[in-house]
Amino acid sequence: MHLKQITPFVPCTSLQKQIGFYRDILGFAVGGQASNYAFLRRDDVAIRLVEVYASVDLHAAERESSFYVDVVGLDALYATLKPALDTLAQGRVRAPFNQDYGQREFHVTDEDCTLIFFGEALTN
Repeated sequence: MHLKQITPFVPCTSLQKQIGFYRDILGFAVGGQASNYAFLRRDDVAIRLVEVYASVDLHAAERESSFYVDVVGLDALYATLKPALDTLAQGRVRAPFNQDYGQREFHVTDEDCTLIFFGEALTN
């Protein structure tokens, strides 16, 4: 047996707006879509967007969610994404920095406040 990958379900209040964010800002490709669901992929990373009722407050503290994307070439990825990231409102992007636990990371918040961590192990 072999576990292949984990693909998070990411709730959103506007499927089209979230697809645009993941496609146009982070470079994911849409692999499939239904009325309230989309499957997106970039390299070996995939996410599943699921649209919830607009009345669901995804900004509420109890609904906060996040996921971590392990990367090879973090600074190069950030440089590639930077022109698109610069179009986001202030406070939605944290530029690359080193963590005490041995990772180099940058952070991005999507359209409904899901925090996306991109990280790479620091080398000695």
